[in-house]
Amino acid sequence: MSNIELSGLKFELLAGDSVFIGENKGGWIYGGQRPKHEVRCPDFFITKTPLSLDELSYILDSELSPGDERTWSGERLSAILAILNERLVEVKEKLPSHCQWEIRCPTQSEWLHAKEQEVISPQCGAKEILADSVSSNYRGAMMDGRPRKFEGHGPMQWHTATMEIHPRNDAIFALSSAPMDRNNSGLSVRLVITPIREGPPRKVPSRADYGANIRSELLWTTLLGVLPSFAIPWLRGMGDYVFTGWVNLLFGGLCAGFVTGAFWRPRRPIVMYEDGE
Repeated sequence: MSNIELSGLKFELLAGDSVFIGENKGGWIYGGQRPKHEVRCPDFFITKTPLSLDELSYILDSELSPGDERTWSGERLSAILAILNERLVEVKEKLPSHCQWEIRCPTQSEWLHAKEQEVISPQCGAKEILADSVSSNYRGAMMDGRPRKFEGHGPMQWHTATMEIHPRNDAIFALSSAPMDRNNSGLSVRLVITPIREGPPRKVPSRADYGANIRSELLWTTLLGVLPSFAIPWLRGMGDYVFTGWVNLLFGGLCAGFVTGAFWRPRRPIVMYEDGE
């Protein structure tokens, strides 16, 4: 396969590989970023830069106003993708015929894979739309690079995940979100040509090992909170208070253990592709 040009857009070929997403630090402040897991991306194509005003004007065959390339809604994005997917037949001979292909925004795994391979160069202050829906953590996340759908009900179903770049340092970025049920300025759209994944997805296990987590929390809360709370007055010659004020010491130790748990606990296991469900 080689690079592809379609409707004035240049798509760079990116060889498939594994990318690791999420955080395996044990502190509860990292709960929304766990579990760290492997995602296997297939070969796909990606634009090096987000859609520019000229490129968007060329696709629509219409003269657009400055800023139109950074104002998006779900309806507008769907319309643009529909136009491009209809034109995908123009480069059909350049794509392997063993699967179906589509044009869409990248998933988080595709975006990160392209970033790690230095195929894309994010722009400082940009907020790029992803194909994934919003979720509270990575439980149930897709492990083959396909978009994650929204699960549940509520206003967040109208949001999409975005990759937000630091205003002054393009090496710093974070996952965020944006509402797509209305026009939203300050967004950027990058596109991929990627295989449509067929069959049931392989997902990150939806449940953690709660028993192991509870045992670990009891152990470290005791070692880092409760035991020091009793040992300190004892070592300072206040042995009587250990017996008379044990309730206060226990409560203080539990609080200290809880605080340490916010920032540090042993690292959690990484979910490999073979461990998905």
